[in-house]
Amino acid sequence: MSSLLEQEIYSQPEVITHLLEQETEHITNVVAQLPPFDYVLIAARGSSDHAATYAKYAWPIMAGYPIALAAPSLHTLYHKAPHMRNALVVGISQSGQSPDIVAVLEEGKRQGRPTLAITNDGGSPLAAAADHVIELHAGRERSVAATKTYTAQLAVMMLFAAAWSGNPQRMTELRRLPEIMRQTLEMSAPLAQRAERYRYMDQCVVIGRGYNYATAFELGLKLKELTYVMATSYSSADFRHGPIATVDTGLPVFLVAPRDATYDDMLDLARDLKQRGAELLVISEEQEILSQATTPLALPPAVPEWLSPITAILLGQVLALHLTLAKGLDPDVPRGLQKVTRTL
Repeated sequence: MSSLLEQEIYSQPEVITHLLEQETEHITNVVAQLPPFDYVLIAARGSSDHAATYAKYAWPIMAGYPIALAAPSLHTLYHKAPHMRNALVVGISQSGQSPDIVAVLEEGKRQGRPTLAITNDGGSPLAAAADHVIELHAGRERSVAATKTYTAQLAVMMLFAAAWSGNPQRMTELRRLPEIMRQTLEMSAPLAQRAERYRYMDQCVVIGRGYNYATAFELGLKLKELTYVMATSYSSADFRHGPIATVDTGLPVFLVAPRDATYDDMLDLARDLKQRGAELLVISEEQEILSQATTPLALPPAVPEWLSPITAILLGQVLALHLTLAKGLDPDVPRGLQKVTRTL
């Protein structure tokens, strides 16, 4: 019998299909109803914070809005809420239960700012604190490690980006996303065998940039919580500012490198790392950079760059699943973790 995690990974094309059906018109209407704002302040933790990091790139690129990531402890531990003048305040949480994220939205409302909750629970405290609620429609996520709720959060970020962009082509591209996801999962079959090579891996580096900076952190989190590997995530630019000195022969390095504005930089880094003796695991559709890898992880061709974080993380989730099994671990019961984490 397959694990809950595996079932939820492979359910994601259907989850995103349902989300697009339920929320495309709603989000378009919310965008039309929002009062003027100059920037977006987003509060989130864990995987939700990685979805916010994706928005930090997608929303300025496609809509021009600057994004600030909130420090929730300012509200709950220091009791020094910052000014939110001219902000749209957004909270992202699959459960909607974390008090620190709720506190940010409550303060936004107190300061008279528009507030938006993105959650899988429309009856949660986070939803109650918001003017507008976007539900993920992912169904109950029973595995501890977030998979379908993360890609649903990304899809919501993409829907807002498309609505704000004013470009109908973006919505057309989004409608293709579930089929691209199915194709990606079909291409992931070889990963079960490839994961065996890394069953004794205890540390690695995960690198992405731009839209896929978020993917590097989400993949790193999946590796840590499921396989207990100390996975450290970086942007390719930050990695060059010191951490590259840690690379030694055989160090596993994941590169998330689809064909996009960051590709040439990632290709140069791949060549440099290979010369230094690193063992490369590369997520890309480009044969040029896949050929640098000990373990190539091929993406479908011609995926729009702003959608690539979903296809890239699908491969990362599947690899993390099989590596967990190769290590003899239970993917549904990571040690010391619970599904809902409430932080102050």
